[in-house]
Amino acid sequence: MAEGSGGSGGSGRGPPCPGAASAFRRWEQLRRRAATPWARGLLAVVAGLGLLYAVLRVPVRLRDGLAAVTVFLSTLTPKFYFALTVTSSFISGLIFVFEWWHFRKYGTSFIEQVSVSHLRPLIGGAENSPPAPAAFSAGENETSRQNMPECKVWRNPLNLFRGAEYSRYMWVTGKEPLTYYDMNLSAQDHQTFFTCDTDALRPSDTVMQKAWRERNPQARIKAAYQALELNNDCATAYVLLAEEEATTIVDAEKYFKQALKAGEIIYRKSQNCHSQSPQHEAQLRRDTNVLVYVKRRLAMCARKLGRIREAVKMMRDLMKEFPLLSMLNIHENLLEALLELQAYADVQAVLAKYDDISLPKSAAICYTAALLKARAVSERFSPETASKRGLSTAEINAVEAIHRAVEFNPHVPKYLLEMKSLVLPPEHILKRGDSEAVAYAFFHLQHWKRIEGALNLLHCTWEGTFHEVSVYPQKELPFFIHFTAGLCSFSAMLALLTHQFPELMVVFAKAVLRVLWPVSAPSVLASS
Repeated sequence: MAEGSGGSGGSGRGPPCPGAASAFRRWEQLRRRAATPWARGLLAVVAGLGLLYAVLRVPVRLRDGLAAVTVFLSTLTPKFYFALTVTSSFISGLIFVFEWWHFRKYGTSFIEQVSVSHLRPLIGGAENSPPAPAAFSAGENETSRQNMPECKVWRNPLNLFRGAEYSRYMWVTGKEPLTYYDMNLSAQDHQTFFTCDTDALRPSDTVMQKAWRERNPQARIKAAYQALELNNDCATAYVLLAEEEATTIVDAEKYFKQALKAGEIIYRKSQNCHSQSPQHEAQLRRDTNVLVYVKRRLAMCARKLGRIREAVKMMRDLMKEFPLLSMLNIHENLLEALLELQAYADVQAVLAKYDDISLPKSAAICYTAALLKARAVSERFSPETASKRGLSTAEINAVEAIHRAVEFNPHVPKYLLEMKSLVLPPEHILKRGDSEAVAYAFFHLQHWKRIEGALNLLHCTWEGTFHEVSVYPQKELPFFIHFTAGLCSFSAMLALLTHQFPELMVVFAKAVLRVLWPVSAPSVLASS
């Protein structure tokens, strides 16, 4: 063993055995001989002869095989055809029932799902639809928003303050206003918005990184105070205290003003050195997120405290300073504040920028557009008069706008018409879902009530056109359900015809054979 390892030249392995070495030498000699020109020419001649043999021999075998198949099929009795068609109809019927059940339960075709998930990767295709993130950062642009699916969970742009509003409900009723799922999503948002890779370099940010992951509110507040002891200019600590410790909007506004002062200092520092490294660029994104969040919440504080014009100015300045942040839906805060001011011309200007007929963005956009159209005709609108003389152009526009809004989110009318009780809106909403309807009606019901006749027009249009159950967005049946249904029906029809007219179906089968095998079928069928 010592000798073998010592002669390995430091590789740690002994020399190969003599038999393996001789076999390796023979292989090397054969490979060198095969690389010569005359050897390559010989291989080409052999390959050509083999190809010629295949070209001459395969058609003969194929013709013999077709003749054998034709003889076999021509000797089949009508009973066999009947059994074949019945079995085919039965199997395709089972596939059709399973496909229908899978579509009704999961909303997708099983065959299509299997082909996309398992067969396409084997063929070489791939899905190019990236997963949608749960939260948005200031580094994203409008293109990323357009690629987002609408039927997903979004952060509520008008979400309430936990300490000053949600906690007050819990003190009065003893019930939790938010679900664990909602609070968990908010924790993920906070970690996305308010943390970055360079937090480990600053003790206060390290403490806040742990604070955002804490489940206990008191532990989070305690961690925020610890961060402020380490750094009195920790903006995220003031944000946490404003959201969770402040019991009134006034107190929350004080904390947010301190956060704004600290956030602006940090933001200016990050701007000066963001190009030095990717870590500095990530820190700038985080500091931008903090600054935008603080300014937005300060505007919401001003709105709740009755300083609406100040709130509108702050929102406009924020949208002008960060024009690529439309995915944060700051314009929805602006729309609500403008409606409170009854500045309907300004509301229309905002809608003209953010409303897209081909792709509605939210219930706030669609229902606000419907409200403005209804405002022009609702005061003089009467169902009886409209049924006698017909609808005017303005009334048709209002009705179509309401149709479009209800199609986007059919849950909203019951809350606006107070057919369902309102609850506190969640921190996250599902676009086109009931949670979005609650959030919209909670803040916008007063604006509909302020316009005389608007709710009456909504009620007449919604009651006359839409029913209790909405089918929007309606899913189309997958292709394979249509295909299996057609195959089952066609096979059942063939089975019935074979049972009723056996001799005629045999003639039909032979005619099909003549079409499929025109060379060998005539002679075989004639002999049969």
